[in-house]
Amino acid sequence: MPYDFDHSPFRHGTDSLKWQRYGTALPLWVADMDFITPEPVLTALHQRVAHGILGYGAPPEELTETICARLATRYDWAVTPEQIVHLPGLVCGLNVVCRAIGGPGDGVLVQTPVYPPFLAAPGNQERRLLTAELTAEPDNGWLYYRFDATALAAAIDSRTRLFILCHPHNPVGRTFGIEELRQLAEICEQRDLIVCSDEIHCDLLLDGRRHTPLATLSPDIARRCITLMAPSKTFNIPGLGASFAIIQHPELRQRFKQAMRGIVPDVNILALSAALAAYRHGDDWLRELLVYLAANRDFVVDHINRHWPEIRTTVPEATYLAWLDCRDAGITGNPHHFFLERAEVALNDGAAFGPGGEGFVRLNFGCPRATLVEGLERMGAALASR
Repeated sequence: MPYDFDHSPFRHGTDSLKWQRYGTALPLWVADMDFITPEPVLTALHQRVAHGILGYGAPPEELTETICARLATRYDWAVTPEQIVHLPGLVCGLNVVCRAIGGPGDGVLVQTPVYPPFLAAPGNQERRLLTAELTAEPDNGWLYYRFDATALAAAIDSRTRLFILCHPHNPVGRTFGIEELRQLAEICEQRDLIVCSDEIHCDLLLDGRRHTPLATLSPDIARRCITLMAPSKTFNIPGLGASFAIIQHPELRQRFKQAMRGIVPDVNILALSAALAAYRHGDDWLRELLVYLAANRDFVVDHINRHWPEIRTTVPEATYLAWLDCRDAGITGNPHHFFLERAEVALNDGAAFGPGGEGFVRLNFGCPRATLVEGLERMGAALASR
């Protein structure tokens, strides 16, 4: 059935973080889409509420079994129910991983620019943050990011215990290919690192691309891998807090569970209902969403190409996030502040994504086309008035 992604309910006054943080500014920032959640998910939530009791929840067997079946169908990945650990959020998972691996003062390596919680989680757990910048290359006028294997290996020291991978990558929109993943895996195996692969955007690959979970490359990388996934970004239910870790090695899984004890709450009962409905009945909606997102991406890329030659952008292979290089745009100061103050458009500040992010902004195109058009027109007017 056709879904209407061109219209969205009015979100002001609904306690929406996205729409209230910056007041009247048009919000094209946090990874929260302005699309109505799939109808089967809403129906499941209504039924859960109508029951009348909202007590403590326990992950239903059918949810775990549905996840395992989905992994087998999509990735030919044989995961058993006991290898799934349910979590109330992916950021929570990042912090649990840092708490579980190594000890105070040990190193955690990430590739920048990257989703800000990657940068905060090591310090939260008394670990040292180590960074290796992705390499930005011009590609027909656009930005294309690769990882530098030499730089990555050089950033590892004698006390590095953990590498956190963002795959697909937020904010640069890359979905790493098998050969790139093999290089990453080889480095981690040679240096005996545990790998946490955050794959929350794995269902949001554009143009028919296929995601390859890092843990599926070989038994050895599976043995040292903690994979984080969730339905939250895919089906636009991030506020409910449902996610999970896949940990196939028993000892590693036990370390992760031990680090959770006493600090990580159970997933709430509404989130469990929503996750099950999304995975069982949401794929028709998802297929149409991906077509709409790809068209929005193309609209953004074409607009920048035709109207803002001084700004370069990525052409995302996945996610609904564009990464804009504003360093040659003649903007005085921080481009995030410039667009917020001069255009009343709220974007993410690239500086928050670590080394390699200064002078950039992240733009969320997961919204109705009319919202996107308005945001780009406001930004263009601000650029014209510099």
